[in-house]
Amino acid sequence: MRDDDEQSPPGKVRLDKWLWAARFFKTRALAAEAIDGGKVDVNGDRAKRAKLVQAGDEVRVQQGPLAWQLRVKDVAERRGSAEIAQRLYEEVADGKRKREAAQEQLRQMPTAFAFGDSKPGKRDRRAIRRLKGDS
Repeated sequence: MRDDDEQSPPGKVRLDKWLWAARFFKTRALAAEAIDGGKVDVNGDRAKRAKLVQAGDEVRVQQGPLAWQLRVKDVAERRGSAEIAQRLYEEVADGKRKREAAQEQLRQMPTAFAFGDSKPGKRDRRAIRRLKGDS
C-alpha cells in the first residue's frame, strides 16, 4: 500500500488531493507541483502537499496572474463533478473582487503583436541580413 493511499483522519484530507478534487488542477501531480513551487498557502503559511486541510481553513492558490482566496467548506478525497467541486469551497469576497479585477485587466490587454502590413520583401530581408551581419 502506498503512502498516498493511507486513510487520513475523518474530516481532513491531503492538500494535493483537495485541490485536485476541487478542480483547481487537472491532476494531483500538477497540484503537488504548484504546492512545491510555493503557489499555495494554507492559513497564511506555505504548505506542503501532505498538509491536512479541513473545513474552515483558508487556502490561497496562485494560478498565473490570478490568485484565488478560498475558505474550505468541505473535504473530498475523490474528484467529482464540477457542481460537487464548487461545494467544497467558497471564495473570500475581497479575494474574489481582486481576482475579477485582474481578469478584467487581462481582458483589456492587447492579445497580439502586429508585425506590419505584410511579410518583409526582398529589399527588407537584405537589410535585415546586413543588420545581423550575415552574408
